Amino acid sequence: MTLANGLPAERRAAVEPGLRADIVVEREHFAVEVAVQAAVGETVAVMGPSGAGKSTLLQALAGLEPLTAGQIDVAGRVVDRVSAPRVRTTPMNRGIVLLGQDARLFPHLSVRENVAFGPRAAGADAGSARDLADEWLARVGLRGAGGRMPRELSGGEGQRVAVARALAASPRAVLLDEPLVALDPATAGDIRQMLRDQLAGITTIAVTHDAADAVALAERLVIIEAGRVTQSGPVRAVLSAPASGFVASIAGVNRVAGVAAGGAWRNGDLHLTTADAGSLALAAVDGTPLAAVFRPEHVRVVDAADPDAWRTEVTRLEPTLAGVRVQTAGCAVDVSLADAAGLAPGDAVHLRVDPAHVSFVPVL
Repeated sequence: MTLANGLPAERRAAVEPGLRADIVVEREHFAVEVAVQAAVGETVAVMGPSGAGKSTLLQALAGLEPLTAGQIDVAGRVVDRVSAPRVRTTPMNRGIVLLGQDARLFPHLSVRENVAFGPRAAGADAGSARDLADEWLARVGLRGAGGRMPRELSGGEGQRVAVARALAASPRAVLLDEPLVALDPATAGDIRQMLRDQLAGITTIAVTHDAADAVALAERLVIIEAGRVTQSGPVRAVLSAPASGFVASIAGVNRVAGVAAGGAWRNGDLHLTTADAGSLALAAVDGTPLAAVFRPEHVRVVDAADPDAWRTEVTRLEPTLAGVRVQTAGCAVDVSLADAAGLAPGDAVHLRVDPAHVSFVPVL
């Protein structure tokens, strides 16, 4: 992705460090060892399974979790370093704000005073801080709400105030810890758009469980599994070429491991071809470990006589908004309610996917 100044996100992160961290945090069962960086004004999304170390990363960046080893730089300034000379900047002096699932507004202060808190703490006079608070409330869609109390706000309004309070403090970096997870879909969509608008130009690390957040908010995506970065790159590039089952699950695609065979892909009796030139190049050498990637809606249940079909067994049926997702021993298949009516776990089915909808990715 090329950004406003003409540099791709990856190159801009290298030459304009907004936030750069190489952290090690020992946990009970494993160590979180993650290197992450974001250019000035760039948003980097972080995703991973529960317990992978995402929140530990944010806590360490914010100064709430001590490092076992490593270093954190914000806007070119070292704020945390374990090696000599030791640096340990307090959370309030790092220039970083952390926004979580709970808005955590001060209940005894008005909305305006909540937002004015950061500027006041930085030395602004009361009048200027309140004027700035009103400006930020207008920017997040709450013009005229300064006199209300936190208890009078809905969940979405509370998150808007939390964003205004965070950004009024002029942070050098913002950390988002799944701020949309507790909101209903319509409200989450509104807040997502507001975040996209208001975080433009602000260095941001956004932890999320929803690929829609990553696509809407971020230029790059980092995947953390068991405390390690397992994949990173432009958001859509990562989601279209999943390096693990987890990434395939959040992207909503099938990822089936196998090997290159005769310019195609094979896993036992399952043989798939592709029309994608890049995938054909990967399959040029027999025996190369590859994963076949294709979407459940592109798989068809066909007659056993189809020469390109493979036989498998139904393991589970999951109702969806559009019909039924049929989980089989090898992949998922989306079918209509009518087509699923005669299916049950244990049934044998024959499946086919058009080569135009198949791609191959390396198995690392």
